[in-house]
Amino acid sequence: MTTLSEISTRQGWMGLLARSAPARLASLYADLPPHDMLRPPEIGSVMVRGRMGGTGQPFNLGEVTVTRCVLRLSSGEVGHAHVQGRDKAHATRAAVVDALMASPAAETVLQQVLQPLHAEETARRAARAARAAGTKVEFFTLVRGEDQ
Repeated sequence: MTTLSEISTRQGWMGLLARSAPARLASLYADLPPHDMLRPPEIGSVMVRGRMGGTGQPFNLGEVTVTRCVLRLSSGEVGHAHVQGRDKAHATRAAVVDALMASPAAETVLQQVLQPLHAEETARRAARAARAAGTKVEFFTLVRGEDQ
């Protein structure tokens, strides 16, 4: 889980944008500034690797569809994005936000786009953890008289 300070790093905000719901990102940042496509959104696939138990030998789990995009704002900043799925608009919007985070508008974008996305993701994860905690089973043993 990312913390609020981690979304101030490029890795943090790129992950948050990739995990965000496309419709929610569009509602938070509707009007895109002028930009030139350096690499228009293109759909492809990447190999997902896994490890047994998190520490075992890596193995190929399967392929996942991704959309990538690279663009340049009219002010010169370059933005990149890779998002899961086939949503070209999501990749474009995420690349614009990435570019804006390298511009003087970074603080505004952080407050108006990234912080609300982070708060919603944190609430979603907490709700999921609470639902999972409701299924937790506590085991205990009783001490019998002859066992002492």
